[in-house]
Amino acid sequence: MRDFFNMDSPLFRTLGKLADLMILNIVFILFSIPIVTIGASITGLNYVALKMAENEEGYIVKGFWKSFKQNFKQATCIWLIVLAVGIILVLDLLILKDATGTTATVMRILILAVIVVYLMITLYVFPVLCRFYNTVKGTLKNSLLISIANFPYTILMLVISIVPVIVTLYNGYTLWYGLLVWILAGFSGITFANAHFMKKVLAKYMPKDETEDEDPDHWETEDLVPEDTEAAEAPALDMNTEETDDANVSDSEE
Repeated sequence: MRDFFNMDSPLFRTLGKLADLMILNIVFILFSIPIVTIGASITGLNYVALKMAENEEGYIVKGFWKSFKQNFKQATCIWLIVLAVGIILVLDLLILKDATGTTATVMRILILAVIVVYLMITLYVFPVLCRFYNTVKGTLKNSLLISIANFPYTILMLVISIVPVIVTLYNGYTLWYGLLVWILAGFSGITFANAHFMKKVLAKYMPKDETEDEDPDHWETEDLVPEDTEAAEAPALDMNTEETDDANVSDSEE
């Protein structure tokens, strides 16, 4: 019984993790309210979730704010691109909703294929941004290449992300309770679940030789062009040092 109430017991560690996820979820929602800041909020959300998955979490709000502020410009630019492309794809589907004929069918298939690629990029782009320095174009390109090179993980994480949305929208009953879950810990919970797989994927592209002077959170990435899975797993990355962080951030925003 004494072990049951021990603060290091599995029960209390689980409750502590749940409390952290609830705090992270609330912070994410609050910082996403202006809409234009959603990209930076997602980046901060992924940064903290990855830290939690690696058992390296510190102060939730402090870690979130660090990533939010540091990646704000790039994250906002990427978010506006993602939002614009998403709106265009939805409008295309609506236009073809009542269309018939072979041409319309082919167009639907092509649009659905583009949507799959779009979701793959969106899944990785903010986790990649919170861990690596690169240009906006480079971040988007690397996100696509990494998603293809790690396709089984990509499919698994997409399922984890999409199924809760489908369940929530199933009917009015699930919508009501689903919204409550989303507000309490939905966004952070799904991101944390994906982070256990995302950390394994991103680890392949992190530098092998680390030094004490290197920043453990950000590395510079070159364009990753995996011709096959083994090539994709060979990281050609240079870690940034704390002394050059400001310069690297400026370079990444060009």
